[in-house]
Amino acid sequence: MSDTAQTSIPENVQGAPTKKRFQILALIFISVVINYMDRTNLSVAASALSDELNLTPLQMGLLFSAFGWTYSILQIPGGMAVDLVKTRILYPFILVAWSLATLVQGLVSSFAALIGCRMAIGVFEAPSYPCNNKVVTTWFPENERASAIAVYTSGQFIGLAFLMPVLALIQDSFGWRGLFIISGLIGIVWAVIWYIFYRDPKDHKSVNNEELALIEGNNSNSTESNKSSEPNKKYTKADFKAVFTNRKLWGIYIGQFCLGGTLMFFLTWFPTYLVEYRGLDFIKSGFLASVPFLAAFFGVLVSGFTSDYLVRKGVSKEVSRKTPIVIGMLLSTCIIGANYTDSTFWIIAFLSIAFFGNGLASIAWVFVSLLAPKNLVGLVGGCFNAIGGLSAVTVPVIIGLLVEDGDFKPALAFIAGLAVLGSCSYLFLVGKIETIHTDKTDDADKLNPASTN
Repeated sequence: MSDTAQTSIPENVQGAPTKKRFQILALIFISVVINYMDRTNLSVAASALSDELNLTPLQMGLLFSAFGWTYSILQIPGGMAVDLVKTRILYPFILVAWSLATLVQGLVSSFAALIGCRMAIGVFEAPSYPCNNKVVTTWFPENERASAIAVYTSGQFIGLAFLMPVLALIQDSFGWRGLFIISGLIGIVWAVIWYIFYRDPKDHKSVNNEELALIEGNNSNSTESNKSSEPNKKYTKADFKAVFTNRKLWGIYIGQFCLGGTLMFFLTWFPTYLVEYRGLDFIKSGFLASVPFLAAFFGVLVSGFTSDYLVRKGVSKEVSRKTPIVIGMLLSTCIIGANYTDSTFWIIAFLSIAFFGNGLASIAWVFVSLLAPKNLVGLVGGCFNAIGGLSAVTVPVIIGLLVEDGDFKPALAFIAGLAVLGSCSYLFLVGKIETIHTDKTDDADKLNPASTN
């Protein structure tokens, strides 16, 4: 039976495929919400914390970036861990570990200790997104994958849209220490729930053969049943050569760094920008901060579902997958508009358009599934997220340096410039979308200073 037939059999002709993959997607979605809650609660606590500990803007920039130091460095080892360790074991372990580090932040009083806690969170969150991508690659056919990625990625936006005011209220009631302690406890509880309910498709007793056939039938990266759930036993020199020298992959790596530039502004300096540089009160800023996150949420859903719709209509992957990302990054340049108005309405409007664009571009993870060899999804995902994670290392510190004289305009111009660079990366480096092979090398696909596009 052909792949097309497998994905279009009416439920009344053959046994109806179960829909357990959507329950798994719900697990990832909530995990992403918790992941980003623990990344961003520092931004909510920043004003009160910096006042109590007498921290300068540069010190706050370093504190914001400390997460990214270890997160970025450990992306490649984290991606390798995803290829080597079963997801059901790895995910709850890292959840508990980063949640404990989050909780401890509420118990310490020194700048150095807070830096250490943020670095620990980065260590244990490093495998999380390669793990998310591995789960989606394992559980979803290719023609549903962008939508699945859009749904779980939206967790970082819709979760924070509603959590920003909630986190602000928690801090108002329990202080910044209570905010960290409550956040950590939530993650520990969720780790237990994940371990109880997650299984790979072939191990999930509630998945019927029809759903397994549906998952496998459209998997363009594999000809073997459920191969993605099997750990990769050994990396070869050719594997590393493909991951680190391929031009297409460097296109998505650079694009992910630029995409992260806008995201890191919103995850770190955004509440401080509203309170200290735009003069809004703390509680009001929590509610206004939710608006751009809602815009980003709609952006990522529009992107994912539109992209999959175009694929189903036979539109080329170069158009259906790239277009939302390029348009999204160009829209992100609208962030600079906030430099030219003092109206709270227009400030939020420009920032919301920019973050909507960031949401549109956030399905970039689909390129890991489309380009990576099947046995290297975790390694490619780790490298992809490592380069992207460098934005978490550099952008908060650069912003801290740019705003030391009390002017935020250069910082927003810097973010807009990154968005332009990211769109160019997808336009001129990624090229034709096709799975990369490790047993042969296409010179046109290598990163080569002498090559032309």
